[in-house]
Amino acid sequence: MTIGIILQRKGHEVVSIQAHDSVAEVAKTLARHRIGAALVRDGAGDVLGIVSERDIVRAMALHGADAVGMPAAQLMTRALHTVTPRTRIGEALTLMTDRRCRHLPVMEDDGSLAGLVSIGDLVKARIEEAVHEAEELRHYVESAG
Repeated sequence: MTIGIILQRKGHEVVSIQAHDSVAEVAKTLARHRIGAALVRDGAGDVLGIVSERDIVRAMALHGADAVGMPAAQLMTRALHTVTPRTRIGEALTLMTDRRCRHLPVMEDDGSLAGLVSIGDLVKARIEEAVHEAEELRHYVESAG
């Protein structure tokens, strides 16, 4: 199964914020959408980085209450690890494990944003694959007996 199949099921909508949005605004956006990260995009829609709950916690630990007013640009992760719609789920899971990240922007070959997948999306897809394989195996065994 590929990332593109996950996006077909999940949708391509991506919650985004702007670089000048405060940490307080980012936290409200994450809570409102019940998500763990949002992409930081400029006015043209280009991806500048990502801000996650982890980034907010780190900022709070380092700067205390002052972090609430900091702009997203000050704490976002700029070096993004990305995948394409053709990336296989196992490969994406390995990337997340190796890079210790929970979200991967999905980029088309032309550099445009296709979507965003989370560790939860990938685990759900792997479980569905495993259940399907187990059912197929059970049917095979039952028909052979």
